[in-house]
Order: sequence, then C-alpha cells, then structure tokens
Amino acid sequence: MPSIKEKRLEGIIRKNISDIIQFEVNDPKVGFVTITDVSVSKDHSYATVYVSFLGKKERNEAGIKALNNAKGHIRTLLSKRLDIRRCPELIFEFDTAMENGRHIDELLASINAEKEENEE
Repeated sequence: MPSIKEKRLEGIIRKNISDIIQFEVNDPKVGFVTITDVSVSKDHSYATVYVSFLGKKERNEAGIKALNNAKGHIRTLLSKRLDIRRCPELIFEFDTAMENGRHIDELLASINAEKEENEE
C-alpha cells in the first residue's frame, strides 16, 4: 500500500504531466489525452503514467507512440516543476479500466435483458 508521501507525489506528477501535455507538447498525434492515474515505484525511480485517449483504438496506439517519443521532453519539463532530488523515469501505458468497465456494463445489460425475456 502506497504511503501518503507516495500518493501526494503521484497526484503532483499527474497534475503536472497533464498540464505539460496539454500546453507544451505540440504533437497532433497525442490528441485528446486524459491522465487517469500515476503509480510511483517505492524508490521513486519510475512513474507509470496511465492514459486514455478519446477516439478509436488506432488512436490509442498512435497516442502512446507520440507520448513515448516526447517522454524525454516531458520528463525534463516535469523535473523543473518537481521539488525532489531525482525525477522519475516515465512509463506511459494505456489504461484499460474504462474498456473493462464498459464490457462489464454490456454483460450486465445482456443478463438483465435475458432475465426479462425469461420472466415474460
């Protein structure tokens, strides 16, 4: 379980990376991206940034690739904003939580529809 200090650092990193991507990354391939979560390793050397993109699945792959290409620039800008000794290495990953939630909703809806048909 992450400590309060780690949770605070994750929140600060999430906010700053969101601002950096929105205002300072000029790659149109990134598109509309949402930083859904950040997870920092125990030694603060790595930060996994979970992202989701608005649009189709092809958009996700292009967006992740664009973020990985801009990773060095984003990390440099992030290190100037953070008040810590060493800025963590960034790892961008696509957040599948929304897709999983949508799939569960579809399954529940089909179960309810099937249940209603059997009751009639």
